[in-house]
Amino acid sequence: QVQLVESGGGLVQAGGSLRLSCAASGRTFSSANMGWYRQAPGKEREFVAISGYLGSNYYLESVKGRFAISRDHAKNTLYLQMNGMKTEITAIYYCDALECWGQGTRVTVSS
Repeated sequence: QVQLVESGGGLVQAGGSLRLSCAASGRTFSSANMGWYRQAPGKEREFVAISGYLGSNYYLESVKGRFAISRDHAKNTLYLQMNGMKTEITAIYYCDALECWGQGTRVTVSS
């Protein structure tokens, strides 16, 4: 059974940084794409970034240059480094892999 557990969210001031983690278990993820999505209050869940199992990464246009997705295959963990954070990125961030979702971690950016 696939299980994804996100962590690392919190309250941060605009311009600050956070690193989110997603610990995956239940199977090997080295041959799976893994990604981050977010859902802001009153909005639909949207794509943020994806780490392709072949090594390519893709980002939502608005986060390019400020966010970095990475993964540690040995630890089965996905990361999202967020820098230069803006208030508009306040949302619950979810990890996705193999059509499964974690419970999310809340990120709040204050002005």
